[in-house]
Amino acid sequence: MREVSAFQPNHLPIFIASTCLLLLAPPVFAVTNYIVLGRILYYVPYLSPIHPGRVISTFLGLDAVIGAITGNGGARIADLEASETDIRAGKAMLQASIILQLVSFFLFVALEAFFHRRCIRQGLVCRKPTAEANEQSKKLRRILNLMYISSGIISCRHIFRVVEVFQGTEGYLATHEWPLYVFDGAFMFANMLMLNIWNPMRYLPNDNKIYLSKDGVTQRLGPGWVDKRPFILTLVDPFDVAGLFMKKDKDRFWDHETEHPIVGQET
Repeated sequence: MREVSAFQPNHLPIFIASTCLLLLAPPVFAVTNYIVLGRILYYVPYLSPIHPGRVISTFLGLDAVIGAITGNGGARIADLEASETDIRAGKAMLQASIILQLVSFFLFVALEAFFHRRCIRQGLVCRKPTAEANEQSKKLRRILNLMYISSGIISCRHIFRVVEVFQGTEGYLATHEWPLYVFDGAFMFANMLMLNIWNPMRYLPNDNKIYLSKDGVTQRLGPGWVDKRPFILTLVDPFDVAGLFMKKDKDRFWDHETEHPIVGQET
């Protein structure tokens, strides 16, 4: 799209699409991380701070709102007939959206780190790799490490975009091509290559009803995570903050793990 735009500099729709796609690319790559973290939480439900199914809906919903702001701001800036007020508003919207995008992703990384800390306290994941660690512990540690690396790459790309947007169209990053290929193209290609070579999903069961027992070794087939609250409420309050204050009993199926059949250790 950028190459097509370069050969048709006066074609407004192509220019708008090129600008918006550059800004919306990180959420697309971030969705992979959302899905993987959600599957990990299904696998270790008793340490999950959030309904696993709400990971992708919550953060993808935030990205959708941010994407709408980005598209609106990009369209205002690219409009040749726009007034100076509209252009300034468009720039402000772009700056706000790119910062919100960074904050949203940092919240996701914080959720990931919080879950990782719980795994360490539970003894499911060792702080450092050891010969004594069981296979499931090694798998969890490998997945979380891949997630951290991927999140770090995406975060660096986010920061690059923040700097570029605040420098403006006359800034160094916007007027030179090499930063785009290094901090955008190369980073995203490296992330895609890593996740394809060391696919995190290969270390997790295909069925999200299979979970890891608290002993950190046995895998069992449970009923799956069931949230009896209305679906809309799980979207609005994915952490069930209201339940904490009201002290409602939750369906903790993992507390009755002996009732669930054991499945093979190989996934």
